[in-house]
Amino acid sequence: MASVSFDIYQTLAIAVVAVIVGRLAKKYIRVLERFCIPAPVIGGIIVAVIVCILHETGTAQVAFDSTLRDVCMVFFFTTIGFQADFKLLRTGGKSLGIFLILVLVLVILQNTVAIGAAAVFGMDKLLGLCTGSIPMTGGHGTSVAFGPILEEHGLAGASSVCIASATYGLTAGSVIGGPIANSLIVKKNLLSTVSTEDPYKDSALVRSTHEGQIGYSIAAFQIAIAAGIGTAFSLLLSKTGMTFPMYIGAMISAAVIRNIGELTGKLDINMEKITDIGEIMLPLFLGIAMITMNVYVLLQLALPLAVLLLIQTVLIMIYARYVVFNLMGADYDAAVITAGFCGFGMGATPNAMANMHAVCLKYEPSFKAFLLVPIVGSVFADFINSTVITLFLNFF
Repeated sequence: MASVSFDIYQTLAIAVVAVIVGRLAKKYIRVLERFCIPAPVIGGIIVAVIVCILHETGTAQVAFDSTLRDVCMVFFFTTIGFQADFKLLRTGGKSLGIFLILVLVLVILQNTVAIGAAAVFGMDKLLGLCTGSIPMTGGHGTSVAFGPILEEHGLAGASSVCIASATYGLTAGSVIGGPIANSLIVKKNLLSTVSTEDPYKDSALVRSTHEGQIGYSIAAFQIAIAAGIGTAFSLLLSKTGMTFPMYIGAMISAAVIRNIGELTGKLDINMEKITDIGEIMLPLFLGIAMITMNVYVLLQLALPLAVLLLIQTVLIMIYARYVVFNLMGADYDAAVITAGFCGFGMGATPNAMANMHAVCLKYEPSFKAFLLVPIVGSVFADFINSTVITLFLNFF
């Protein structure tokens, strides 16, 4: 079998091409756009399948340099950390607090059920975690971050399993959210609970300080400093003997810097530009991760993986329908929030927004849902999820 290796620059170029191919596929294949499948995932899977075919046919063994994957991963999660403006917690009031608790409980349940199901079927508990909150609530980003850690713990092909599970979750979360909300609205006549007043209209979901005064270079420097401090912090945490992904410290460092700036007014953080940089890092990070996915490992796990993912689907449906809906008020807003909860509980925030948008287009707007879900899904869910995953890895 021939051996083909791509260096760091060639790997980056192939990853970018994969992203472009994915974007073109979404443009012409409507179902991909409908389910909000990320372009890097689409293009990356195409490359990964080609690499798998070459491997299985004995034609060639292809190797990529994944160095930049980890760099882009840390920078991306650093930009997520900068979004953690804790003043937003006051904006949502009691409802936001309840929603955060619901997310925390879901993440714990996803991992508990995943490990329990794996044990029942005689599978490795780490394989179970590959179908828990890592790919479900965490999505592709968290899957790529924790996959290598699971591999270090002895589960071969963990990254590929996590990514495959996250891809399933994106689709399933988009499919079940709308129908559950629609059923609730119709059966319980929830349109009668719609309020004409908008108590959230003055809430700022995206805050940008001194817009236009800080260039991309300074924003990039702030990200680099936060990542440097944060990765050093992660290394110190790892000295405790516990497992911490490198990006955890970077997220915490960025959040601290952001909130010190907000509190003192002495540091300008331009979130618009930091978010733009994050939107560059994410597709590069996912693109490199996807093209290095070992598809042939997944072929050996097809049946057990399907069983574990089906169990996760049933869990989110029951939890969203009977717990989230009732605790969020059992009204129209709660139904829309339930649709969004299915979206990011099994996929990502864009899926949540797409679910809610579809429901609101059919019925009425829900200002409460469009305030709470993006705040929790885009900012706080990653913090909660990463913390719980780390605890499960170290104590279970």
